[in-house]
Amino acid sequence: MPNPRLTGLGGGLFSGVLMLALGGLDLLLFGGSLTVYGVLFLPVCLLTALWVRASDLLSAPVVVPIAFAVGLLPVADGGHGFGARMMGLVTALATQVGWLYAGTLTAGVVVLGRGVRRAVARRRAASRP
Repeated sequence: MPNPRLTGLGGGLFSGVLMLALGGLDLLLFGGSLTVYGVLFLPVCLLTALWVRASDLLSAPVVVPIAFAVGLLPVADGGHGFGARMMGLVTALATQVGWLYAGTLTAGVVVLGRGVRRAVARRRAASRP
């Protein structure tokens, strides 16, 4: 299992590019199923939260919702034109908010666990003579 350490920006780029690719793949294979897209979002959130550097932990729960919105661009229903595309994006965000919350909560819980583990390790190291 790879163990990369991403910066906050790297985590944002990783999750954004991966969700955009998964959104395009979802459109090609499943016709833009929002449920499939939501299910694919959860592991991306988990990986982003696990792979971000310890000093950038707080960035993971911030960048994953942005990645969700970026990846919705190819999947969201919309007509031709900017306005229709944005209306489709807003509608998809509103109807798929459960997946968005679940992924953000997943990233937040992982980051919180990593932060607590890091604080305990730091406290133990400081208390040793």
